Amino acid sequence: MSNITIFGAGNIGSAVADIAVKSGATVQVIDRNADKAAAAADGVTGAIFGEAAITGDIVVLALPFPAYDEAIAAYADQFAGKTVVDVSNPIDFSTFDLALPEGAKSAAEYVAAKLPQSHVVKAFNTTFAATLATGENDGAPTVVQLAADDEAAKKSVAAFIEAAGLKTVDAGALKRAQYLEGYGALQIILGVTNQTPWTAGFKVVK
Repeated sequence: MSNITIFGAGNIGSAVADIAVKSGATVQVIDRNADKAAAAADGVTGAIFGEAAITGDIVVLALPFPAYDEAIAAYADQFAGKTVVDVSNPIDFSTFDLALPEGAKSAAEYVAAKLPQSHVVKAFNTTFAATLATGENDGAPTVVQLAADDEAAKKSVAAFIEAAGLKTVDAGALKRAQYLEGYGALQIILGVTNQTPWTAGFKVVK
């Protein structure tokens, strides 16, 4: 059994929380709104940002990328030794270009540099919340793409996703997050321009 902490109770955070619960994990959701955190999925424990300690061995940052620095600063010491999952698509929504701090090649690599004692995994950014919530994309299990340098951390994230009935593919080392974030940005652009529905997305056929 895994212990999983999720920062954020929005659409993605709630969908990941539900996946984690379905996998059999003990799930904590941290949000500024305690009621929203507790309602993220059936069976989670809600907690207030800045007050609650992290209880999970796997920590999912289901926050907008601009909110990462505050979360990292508030919980810096508690991230040490954890598997930290970055779900973000760091996009400037006025231009739909990738928007990263100077010198950063991807959001995931930025997080890894900020948390050198953590094992960072890129995941969930290439799937819309709707396909995560249903576990299905065009009649097949939703596929989550993963990238990480630490194989054990990557496998631990893949394990809880697959235990909930979804599928995963291994995109390789954490540097491949650069590709996954471009992939995620493209998917969002197609959704915004009504070329693909928000209830679907790219389908990985295996």
